[in-house]
Amino acid sequence: MTVVDLAERRPRRAVRTELAAFLRSRRARITPHMVGLPPGPRRRTPGLRREEVAQLSGIGITWYTWLEQGRRINVSVQVLDAVARTLQLDADERAHLYHLAGVPAAPAPDDPGELPDEVRLVVDGLTELPASVYSGRFDVLATNEMYRRLFGGFGDPSRTDRNVLRLLFTRPECCNPFVNRAEELPRLVAQLRAVFGRHVGEPAWTSYVREMCESSPEFARLWANHDVASPGTRVKVFRHSSLGEVRMMTTSMALTVPPEARMIVYTPLDDAARARMADLRAMDPETARRKLDHDHEH
Repeated sequence: MTVVDLAERRPRRAVRTELAAFLRSRRARITPHMVGLPPGPRRRTPGLRREEVAQLSGIGITWYTWLEQGRRINVSVQVLDAVARTLQLDADERAHLYHLAGVPAAPAPDDPGELPDEVRLVVDGLTELPASVYSGRFDVLATNEMYRRLFGGFGDPSRTDRNVLRLLFTRPECCNPFVNRAEELPRLVAQLRAVFGRHVGEPAWTSYVREMCESSPEFARLWANHDVASPGTRVKVFRHSSLGEVRMMTTSMALTVPPEARMIVYTPLDDAARARMADLRAMDPETARRKLDHDHEH
């Protein structure tokens, strides 16, 4: 076997391992009661058994066992749809399953590219609202002045490490900009997991996830849940050292280039947030960022 053959087999093996773990995690959360089955005796776990998933999906137990074991088998759209219905997968989870199974239900992203200048102009042109561009791995690709005033070092273009998830999970809670972090951090990890499904086995992604799990037990715990989610409009509450709590509505817009990148725009949710954004705009830029960074570091 050649070196090329070995290199190609490693990603495929990693994808199958990820698919197996995902299916087991989804099966474990579906109770017999949820699908109209009696609990039955000697049930070691609250979730469905493999044979129950196979029966409810109308497929053979051997075939489903092989699928969950990560064996190399051909799978059809119809069979995946049946499994997805039995496991009560939502739209994000269904898309994740398709990607891991190698079924082209959604177009695969192209190779990463540079952020176009016109996108940077749009971000900079939003002078009253914070805005940023993230990669699929939550690297900060662009920020505007209001974003940098609101988040300080999170948007500093001079930072070597500009990965939002790494900053969120490795900073102490006192220096974390999220007030409702218990709600938002699991969703951010779920979004990462959904994108990761299209990159399983790629060295850069594998090393990134491994590093995150090693540096943050909280991230490792959330990652092990195998939850998936897509970006969308969310209410987020941020902590600013000078302004206090700011409630914002975040709107995520997908970009065509680079693949998987998205623009995030932050809109004040109420009169108090609008007043605080007005105060933020009135501040001297350097003073605002310097004070915020000082507070984050102490």
